[in-house]
Parts: sequence; C-alpha cells; structure tokens
Amino acid sequence: MNASTIGELKKSGYQSKSIKEEIRQNLIQKLKEGETTFPGIVGYEDSVVPETERALLSKHNILLLGLRGQAKTRMARQMTALLDEYIPFVAGSEINDDPLNPISKYAIDLIAEKGDNTPIEWLHRSQRYGEKLATPDVSVADLIGDIDPIKAANLKLSFADERVLHYGIIPRSNRSIFVINELPDLQARIQVSLFNILEEGDIQIRGFKLRMPLDILFIFTANPEDYTNRGSIVTPLKDRIQSQILTHYPRTLEHALDITEQEAFVHDDVVEKVLISDLVKKLIEQVAFEARSSEFVDKKSGVSARLTISARENAVSAAERRALINGESTTQVWISDLAGIIPSITGKVELVYEGEQEGPYQVAMNLVDKAIRSQFVKYFPDPDQLKKRRNTGKPSAQQKADENPYRSITAWFDKGNQLNIPFNAKDDQKLQLLYAVDGLHALVKKYFPGANEMQLGLLMEFVLHGLASYSSISKKLFENKIEFKDLFGSMMSMGNDDQDEELGFDDEN
Repeated sequence: MNASTIGELKKSGYQSKSIKEEIRQNLIQKLKEGETTFPGIVGYEDSVVPETERALLSKHNILLLGLRGQAKTRMARQMTALLDEYIPFVAGSEINDDPLNPISKYAIDLIAEKGDNTPIEWLHRSQRYGEKLATPDVSVADLIGDIDPIKAANLKLSFADERVLHYGIIPRSNRSIFVINELPDLQARIQVSLFNILEEGDIQIRGFKLRMPLDILFIFTANPEDYTNRGSIVTPLKDRIQSQILTHYPRTLEHALDITEQEAFVHDDVVEKVLISDLVKKLIEQVAFEARSSEFVDKKSGVSARLTISARENAVSAAERRALINGESTTQVWISDLAGIIPSITGKVELVYEGEQEGPYQVAMNLVDKAIRSQFVKYFPDPDQLKKRRNTGKPSAQQKADENPYRSITAWFDKGNQLNIPFNAKDDQKLQLLYAVDGLHALVKKYFPGANEMQLGLLMEFVLHGLASYSSISKKLFENKIEFKDLFGSMMSMGNDDQDEELGFDDEN
C-alpha cells in the first residue's frame, strides 16, 4: 500500500486478480482457519451459509430468493469482509481501473502518457460495495450510463467522443460487489440491459459500443411473491445468474430469540431498570411463529423478523412507561404489557380477505393469545388434557392423584369473583390483586418452587392468561385494564356492560 505509482506497484510484486478470485482466496483462508464467514447471521449455519460459500468458491453471481426480513441484504453487505483490505486503482479513474489492467479510455490514455509514473491510489474494501433498490423508475442511464452534455460542453468535445460519457452505478462499481435488491421490480427492458454485463462484459451507452470487461460480483435479491404480483425476473437473466439460494425464517424458537436479542435496541439505563424474562421473550417470538401459520395472514408475503424486534422494544417501553408514571425505579415486563406490542404486529403482517374482515387489531390480539396458548403447556399442565381425562368416566386411582390443579382457581371465578388488572398498576398493587385469587399462588409455587416474588407474580399472571386462552375463564381487554371472570357469567353478561369501552374480545375460542 506504500506504492504511489504504477512503477512502484510493479516493483512491489503486486499481481492483479479478479474480485471473484479475490473473494475465493480469502474465503478459502477463512474456512481453513475455522473463522465465521457471516457473523451475526443466525439460523443459516446448515443451509444458506454453506450454499453461499459454495457459490462464492465457484465464482458465481448469486440470487438470494426469499420472503422479507430474511437477512438477504445483510448477507450481501457482509461479503465485503471477504475482500482484500486495500486494492490499487488508477488515480482519477471513475471506474476503479486496475493499474495493471486498465479498461477505461481515461486510464488507458493516462498510462500511455505517463507510463510507470502514472499515479495510483488505494481503495478500502468498505468502499467496494454498490447497492441499488430496484424500482419501476430506474433507468438504463442510472445503471449503465448516458451522454453527459455538461461534460461535453466544459471539455468542448463532440458527442461522438467517448470522453463525454457519464458512467452509471454499475460501471462505477467495477472491482466491487454490486447488489440489486428486489430484482423483479426492475422493468423487463432494464433487466435486458444486464445481459451482456453478466456474460460478455460489453456495455452500450447511447450508441457507444464499449468493450469493457467489468469485474463485478453481482448479488441479486428477490421475493418469490414478486414473480406473480409485481413483476418477474426475465428468463435469460435468471439463466445468467449461476446460483439461486433460497433463504428462510428461523426454524427454531432459539434461533429467533438469538436474532431478536442481537437486533433489538434497548437503552443501557433501561436494561438496568426494566427486566424482561425469558418467558416474555419466548411469548413475543411465538407470536411470529403463530402469524406465519395463521389463516388470517398472507403466507406469500411472509412475517419479517422485524416484527419480533419491534415487539421486544415496544414491550420494554410499555414497562418503562408504566414505571415512569408510577415513580418506580425498577420493574419487569408483565404479560399484560404485551398489549403494547400490538402496533408492532398490525403494521407488519399482510392479511388475507378473512383477516381483513376480522380486522388488524383483532388478528393481532388473536396471535398474542395463540402464542400464550402454545407456550403455556411448556410451563404448566395442559388444560385440554385435563378436560379429556375428566370426561372419560369413572376416574382411576392415578387420575384421582392427578387432580385438576386449576380447580380452585376456576372455582374462585365461578363464585362470581372477578379480577381487574389496570395496565398502569404498580408492581406491588398487581401482586396484591393476583394473590387474591384462590389457589393461584399455590399452583405456581408448586411448579416453580425456586422463583422469587416478582417471578411468581409474572407466572401467576401467565396462568390467568393461559387459562383464558384455553377457555377455562374469560378475559376481556378494555382501554385501561384487563378483566378476568368466570366463563359462563361473562357469556351471560355479553352486550350488557362496558360495551363502549371494550377494545378486545373474549378468549373463548
């Protein structure tokens, strides 16, 4: 990197190599040394990452095909780490001309004039990345180039002179990684302009046929939905992209948790002030899994990992806001704080017709309820199994021994009692309300004997939400509170009270 002229560069023993060969060699070195090639990319270790590594070893241009929020662009950006730290280029070149293998008229003429005294500069790998979001208004001039009349006037050149050309973003990305996001959104005629660049290296600008073998690693991203709804990738272009790699959403809850933990932003002072338990974290992740299988959500559109990232941030902020209102120095994210993640859901799921009929808010609440239902049986006995056992006839000795642990709780509500938990209740006030329910504390203490007071409180609240999701008790959401009561009494009173305040719905499904 000390060389400042072509002559000094030659004496240093520098050898030119293509960007694909450069990436290949650096990738080989990383694999030999056991280094992580795509740090921070979670859940792709046995699928997308190996396929991408094989494509790069094969010197392929790549199409990353997958639904939104599957780290396609992030992976492309991380490929700059596989480049050499610095490369030389002819000083003043618009297209990063290789000093030992120039391709532009400017560089060729300059080297012909100055020879080994031609000045060179060094380009850092962070500057060797170009990206363009494909939109219908993108033109060939944007990507490839056009005649620049201002340059022609300033240099007093005719339009027949090659020096009047203004290079587009692709030629300017020579010896770099170039990414086109959402490729199907690019008009077909614009896609056609990429044919020769991918194969022969020829580009044509306003009648100038230039033999410029551009040295670029192309990465394209696309959403499968786009093939039918918004556009398509023309077949000859797909044929020229050597590797198509399918991305996917996290396949396990653990991977999803790792992604959200890595991406969610929480202020340092809030981390110390607001505790978020593993239970709440899992419930938030489960919402995304439920959404991806919901009959109300368009599966072709997908459910981005950004949903759970935003939901985690909103849940913490809901608890922080409550603590600020109540003047509490510390608090935790309660189950009731999940009402605060609804805006993170409604804006990030595309609904099918049935979902639109239900309404975004109702669908979001339904997804939260299903997440609670799915996770509940991992902490406490399955209420449905207990119901089936009760209906099998005369109980056996073992069945008598496995008495329904929720009986005293549901019986308390059956007596006409109800529990109203304000959203902005202080922690100690909420604990007092939860302890008032017969058998609730004893049940949680039985299954989690080592839990502290706040953990017990969270689990007690979780039990109530869980029983509501299994239709053992009723739950209603209002503007400022959550109401739990017996199922039958709730059904009898439907339509009689608080109709104007109620926002949610009975968890009787």
